[in-house]
Amino acid sequence: MSKVPLTVAGAERMRDDLTRLKGEDRPRVIAAIAEARAHGDLKENAEYHAAKEQQSFIEGRIKDLDGKLSNAQIIDVTTLGEPEKVVFGATVRLFDDSADAEVQYKIVGEDEADITVGLLSISSPIARGLIGKCLDDEVVVKTPGGEKIYEVIEIQYI
Repeated sequence: MSKVPLTVAGAERMRDDLTRLKGEDRPRVIAAIAEARAHGDLKENAEYHAAKEQQSFIEGRIKDLDGKLSNAQIIDVTTLGEPEKVVFGATVRLFDDSADAEVQYKIVGEDEADITVGLLSISSPIARGLIGKCLDDEVVVKTPGGEKIYEVIEIQYI
């Protein structure tokens, strides 16, 4: 399996989730299963079935996070020096010509993307259009909503 890019902050969030799942959620659901078993007949025990379903979800999430972290290529952009080009992990401030407004995005891995807080997936059309661009470059991006024109105002490696 190929390595998947991940920022330092994204990897830290995944590790925190994994620690919480293993240290808090897993023991809590195991205790809930034991308590439900103590109530007797498991065939019609809704508490038992709900706890087993929750355990299955938690174990699947743990396996998923373990796999993602083991295949992650963690990239620390703060070590790149002076920002000259837009790269993975860069925070980019843009002027959106169509909206006549400034926007800011951080280009991150697919698993840590959240557009509502400005975390843009590396595989998104906007991020693909921005990679390799320099300060003051104009970028034309074809998005599902139509063509957008951006101007790169600032690049930061934070």
